[in-house]
Amino acid sequence: MTLTLLRARVLDFHADPAETDDNHRYFPDGAILIDDGRIVAVGDYASIRRKGAVEIDHRPHLILPGFVDPHIHFPQVQVIASWGAQLLDWLQNYTFPEEARFADDDHAEAMAGRFCDLLLMHGTTTACAFASSHPGSVDALFTAAQSRGMAMLAGKVMMDRGAIPEVHDTAQSSYDDSNALIARWHGRGRLNYVITPRFAITSTPEQLEAAGALARENPHLHIQTHLSENLAEIDHTLSLYPKARDYLDIYDHYGLLGPRSLMGHAIHLSAREVALMAETGTRAIHCPTSNLFLGSGLFDDAGLRAAGVVTGVATDVGGGTSYSLLQTLNEAYKIAQMRGVNLHPLAAFHWATRGNAIALGMADRIGTLVPGSDADLVVLNARATPAMALRAERIETLAQELFLLQILGDDRAVAQTYVAGKPMRPAA
Repeated sequence: MTLTLLRARVLDFHADPAETDDNHRYFPDGAILIDDGRIVAVGDYASIRRKGAVEIDHRPHLILPGFVDPHIHFPQVQVIASWGAQLLDWLQNYTFPEEARFADDDHAEAMAGRFCDLLLMHGTTTACAFASSHPGSVDALFTAAQSRGMAMLAGKVMMDRGAIPEVHDTAQSSYDDSNALIARWHGRGRLNYVITPRFAITSTPEQLEAAGALARENPHLHIQTHLSENLAEIDHTLSLYPKARDYLDIYDHYGLLGPRSLMGHAIHLSAREVALMAETGTRAIHCPTSNLFLGSGLFDDAGLRAAGVVTGVATDVGGGTSYSLLQTLNEAYKIAQMRGVNLHPLAAFHWATRGNAIALGMADRIGTLVPGSDADLVVLNARATPAMALRAERIETLAQELFLLQILGDDRAVAQTYVAGKPMRPAA
């Protein structure tokens, strides 16, 4: 295979900046050597360059591991930026009617390609996505991701009540469909199936039992759902499960907690729930733009981390308002400010790369530039817009540059995205 050498300023993380000062490596004139989609070496350009390698010069830009998005809704691509509602009304008025359209395989196929391309345009190389309740939506998404070489995690939403009939399945059909999709897709290339009960409101006890059975039969699979996003949601959930001690107790009862379980939102938690998440290793996924857009509340990242809960940060499109992890970090910074916490830019970029890879249990392959990792990369331009270029004139440190990208950056700041060493954006 032909070696490829990417030259630029290079940054990645080996530890969390929120926990230690020894957390990253930065090469002002760096290079990444790639062979057959994997990283071979990283370091100073002078020491990494190889005779015969194809060199691509991205100076003066900054290369990091590709962004990882651990919570996003594929069927909501055409309801992002829909006006005026909180969570439960937003689902009924916008989400469920839109997801009904994904019964049409041609529509699902068309949306899947555009969804994957939007992720890549924004520098996201791996996502953990909710599909619709229709198995064809998973087929379409995995087909589109595989054709692009992406690492994609996804699952068919299980939901047998609480929505319009067009998106309902049954406890048995959701189990059968999920099993068929697991056999068809899981472990194929860079694809991973995720057991996906939407949330307790839209699943009967019988369906959550079916989800638990899938989890017991496939302990290597991820599980994704929603937890304590909105106060009205919590009240309604507990009315449907009156014997539960709290919201998380429902998922615990059906065997849906553990280190591969991803709980979207997790805002309004009791002390017991936080302790149980820490004890079981269950992940809490912060969705800042969505939480602000729907008025759901302020995620307590510092409190959860202090309790031993691993957290991720995600776009949550379409309740979320941007495909950009840069803009997601922008809003995460503001939510932290409202909680009296300063989110350092190094910690923010760690969160969107290695931190999210850890939350997914995939840091051995994505989220860093360690040799042997998949060559999923994002090239960032801190002078991409006139406003950014003007501010950049006064930048003196790497942290200042990262913060500029975090606050003013979006897809325009993404100069290139690489998936398994292949450029995915048209040349500028």
